[in-house]
Amino acid sequence: MNPRVLFDDKAKPPAESELTKALGPTSSLWDGLKQRIAAAHAPLDEEWVFSGKNYGWSLRLKQKKRAVLYLSPKEGWFRASFAFGEKAVQAARESDLPAPVLTIIEQAPRFAEGRGVRIEVRSRKDIGVVEKLAAIKMAN
Repeated sequence: MNPRVLFDDKAKPPAESELTKALGPTSSLWDGLKQRIAAAHAPLDEEWVFSGKNYGWSLRLKQKKRAVLYLSPKEGWFRASFAFGEKAVQAARESDLPAPVLTIIEQAPRFAEGRGVRIEVRSRKDIGVVEKLAAIKMAN
């Protein structure tokens, strides 16, 4: 089941107040994750990107020209997405990531930029996984 697309107006990226309302209790997780990723992978730029009416707006966190991850707001939660090259996939296999996360990586769709790894962030326990994935991606 695909969640309802929020912020699907190409002419209007989400305002901070709209984002906070949509994310609900995960708003603090969104903000904290952005801060920790920025600290771990500085210098980091934030850029809202529109991926089409079916996907809406996502926040791209990038280091120079390299995307670290994308954050896509949903209703009461958000998705963290990565493009994992094969070196990053191999590093993930050799890491201590939980088995369900490794399954997500193995089953991720393949694109020219790498595997499209998507993690749902619904609670604080999901944040550690996203931070580990960001570290693996940037090291590989």
